[in-house]
Amino acid sequence: MSLFAWTLSFLTPWRGRVVWLGGLALADVILGLLAPWPMKLVVDNVLAGAPLPPAVADLVQATLGPSPVALLVAIVAGGFLLQVAAQAVSMANTQVQVDTGQRMVYTLRRRLLSHLQALGLRHHLSARTADSVYRLESDAYCIHDLVMSGWLPLATSGLTLVAMFAVLLRLDAALALLALAVVPFLYASLRFYSARMVDRAERVKELESGLVERLYEVLSSIKVVKGFAREDHELERFARVGDETMRARLRYTWQESLFTFVVTALTLAGTALVLVMGGIHVLRGELSLGSLLVVVAYLGAVYGPLSAIAHTVGSLQNAVASARRVREVLGHAPEAFDAEGAVDASGLTGEIRFDHVGFSYRPDVPVLRDISFVARPGEMVALVGLTGAGKSTLASLVPRFFDPTDGHVVIDGVDVARYGLRGLRERIAIVLQEPVLFGGTVADNIRYGHLQASDAQVEAAARAAHAHDFIMRLPEGYDTPVSEAGAALSGGERQRLSIARALLKDAPILILDEPTSSLDALSEEAVFAALRRLRQGRTTLVIAHRLSTIQDADRILVLHDGRIMAQGTHQELLASSDLYRRMCQLLRVGRSLDEPATIEALIQAAG
Repeated sequence: MSLFAWTLSFLTPWRGRVVWLGGLALADVILGLLAPWPMKLVVDNVLAGAPLPPAVADLVQATLGPSPVALLVAIVAGGFLLQVAAQAVSMANTQVQVDTGQRMVYTLRRRLLSHLQALGLRHHLSARTADSVYRLESDAYCIHDLVMSGWLPLATSGLTLVAMFAVLLRLDAALALLALAVVPFLYASLRFYSARMVDRAERVKELESGLVERLYEVLSSIKVVKGFAREDHELERFARVGDETMRARLRYTWQESLFTFVVTALTLAGTALVLVMGGIHVLRGELSLGSLLVVVAYLGAVYGPLSAIAHTVGSLQNAVASARRVREVLGHAPEAFDAEGAVDASGLTGEIRFDHVGFSYRPDVPVLRDISFVARPGEMVALVGLTGAGKSTLASLVPRFFDPTDGHVVIDGVDVARYGLRGLRERIAIVLQEPVLFGGTVADNIRYGHLQASDAQVEAAARAAHAHDFIMRLPEGYDTPVSEAGAALSGGERQRLSIARALLKDAPILILDEPTSSLDALSEEAVFAALRRLRQGRTTLVIAHRLSTIQDADRILVLHDGRIMAQGTHQELLASSDLYRRMCQLLRVGRSLDEPATIEALIQAAG
């Protein structure tokens, strides 16, 4: 789809306003045609005493009498009313433009956000969050600039040019043709500079997006920055990116100013030529002074919008560059659509079966190899292994964050690819290692698991998650606003809120990404008590990093290099797996499975 057609697609829902804009533009052109004529009448017919046309002279004689002063007052009053009407039309036009433009921007932002949410995790893992935010916040405004600073002024200028050229032809054909002489040069300048400026504008956009990313990174990690006293270091990093961005913006602004200069010079040259030729015609008696004033006024009305477009060409090229970036995002295919005749997931009980599953982010680097196991309702299956063993990837295949490249993931005997995606995810609750809280109240965050839940249901979920007591100690209880990411709450409190959210969802499948790994002993015990209640009757997959979590599992899968090296209960694996025994020994003394020395020892144990 061309950029023009893409832009017009956003006008379709607002046909009524488009009609209003067209009517106001037409009224503006008509008033522009009439505006210079009162001055012509004053100069030629009142001051110079040129006779009025017979029909007009009879009307003036009947209404105003022979007094030239009365005629002067009447003409000036008529000119005044024309100018007031033009201002009223301009004001109405501005209001409708702003209203329509803002609605289009909102529509594009909504579409862009919807599409970003629909994209798979592969995109979000590789894309920069700050860049996506920049495209939503800044680039989405391109639709307003393209229409209100581009297509609409061009259309109005074109209509004005045609109408006024027709009038100029009747006044003086030579002057009319001379006025058009600059149009080819304006068009050539526009083509020449636009082709060069749009790429530079896109580069500026990329650099500004990178600058936003630096700000986002610093402010979101401010605790680390302050903890390491790296404020000056971050300022230096910001300055390096900022300097490059500033230089690119200045180079672009120079090109924009140069283009504006060329267009202004062309329009001034056109006006000067018309004034010279028009003056010669007046001196020869071929044209009245009032008619020359009309011609000059018409030139201003035609050249003015063209010059305005030249002055705003930078914003237009910015808009084109932004539109490219927005369309690039919209061009990414969303994650897998529901298969035809998708199976309703509302009644599933949660038996999970992995059947010779393999997965790769890249074709030549397998992450999972030949994974097969079964997890039944009421069971908790723990996934243990080194960093990079594939634990999180394996768990991500159940809600179809990714699709396997080999084999099948089956729930209740049905391949997950056959379920409706939204319905499937509604039947899965996830508790992350780092709990995520949203803006809003404590109750809003718990209710995120079930948006229609009553206050009583929210409180019941909080009690079950051992969160009610600390919530009631908050200043406003369940109505206490949550600060950004829940920074005012402890890790255990945030985690118990996320568990309450999962309890409220009441899904038959539960995925836990070691929700106690960053908690102290007291908080861990409270969270464990909540998790034991949450697991009842559900199929639970837990990514385990602590011995306490492993021992609590019904079955343990020992992963290494994307394969299941061993599986069984804690006691069975202690007896049969040297790799598992070494893991448990290290965990028992508080060693992390992510330490280089630990990894090397365990790799040797794995053979």
